[in-house]
Amino acid sequence: MPVTQEPPATEAPLVRRFGLLHATALNMSNMIGVGPFITIPALFATMRGPQAMLGWIVALVIALADGLIWSELGAAMPGSGGSYVYLREAFGRETLGRFMAFVFIWQFLLSGPLEIASGYIGFAQYVQYLRPEMTKLQTHLVMVVIGVLTIALLYRRIDTIGKITLSLWIGTLLTVAIVIFSGPFHFSPKVAFDFPPKAFDFSLGFFLGLGAAARVGIYDYLGYYDVCFIGDEVKEPGRVIPRSILISLVAVAAIYLSMNLAIVGVVPWREFVPTIGHPLADPPPPIVSMFIERLYGAKAASVFTIMVLWTAFASCFALMLGYSRIPFAAARDGNFFSIFAQVHPSKKFPHFPCCSSD
Repeated sequence: MPVTQEPPATEAPLVRRFGLLHATALNMSNMIGVGPFITIPALFATMRGPQAMLGWIVALVIALADGLIWSELGAAMPGSGGSYVYLREAFGRETLGRFMAFVFIWQFLLSGPLEIASGYIGFAQYVQYLRPEMTKLQTHLVMVVIGVLTIALLYRRIDTIGKITLSLWIGTLLTVAIVIFSGPFHFSPKVAFDFPPKAFDFSLGFFLGLGAAARVGIYDYLGYYDVCFIGDEVKEPGRVIPRSILISLVAVAAIYLSMNLAIVGVVPWREFVPTIGHPLADPPPPIVSMFIERLYGAKAASVFTIMVLWTAFASCFALMLGYSRIPFAAARDGNFFSIFAQVHPSKKFPHFPCCSSD
């Protein structure tokens, strides 16, 4: 038998199995998640009226500009780690780039878990809608179980993970489709376009409010670059990565605008936006469950809330998949604990000596 060699340490022993559909599903699952289901009240609170939906458009323009940068970097340097790789290469692998990459991985230990935790916080809010009698401790225990389940599902070969990603994505699309296609049958233009006085008074306050709405929109768009973190596992990365990013952004923008119109055309915005105090002081209500309950009743809302939880889980799954490659890439460079550079033999290339079936 011919003797095969292990790849050099700078190459990730991973299989390129993620195609365009998988990459788009990964990005969109990360982007949608529970974000729009909990931030719609926050969005409307920034400008106190339906004009706040302009924030989605402003945020899309910003995200598209940033997405083009990620597309260029992801196509040119399709490796594990995303931002870690780009910083290392941009500033010089053996000079300042090594320092920048080192700093990034250690600040990521703070920022990464916080981003993942935001998805679980949204998950918890909709769990409490289903079981309002649950204590905080019980809710936290549910989150721990969901976190362990996410890790267990991610401990798979990349082709299996691709199938799981598609399944979660389909559930996410079905969830938002129910909202979007339920709205037109009960849509009231008077309710949807109930603008407050001077809604389009182009003053400093208007633009400050629009900026705040765009900030919420940016938060909900985040995740369009998730595929860049698993660049070593993407087929034809020069083609797949840019297309998946742009398709994800345009598709999710259409989904968000359609969902907003559907919801605000049924549930008056004044009912879920506080009239006094800081608009974001209290946890936002589960507005989408309220929307379904008003249309189809409490039982249907409970079933739909389970679908929202599915969507939230899909986002946490996608985010953890991408972010897990950052410590992996850093460990292979010697900038992180070496144990994180290890890959299970069954996850490596089939022709490696360590896992050959011959």
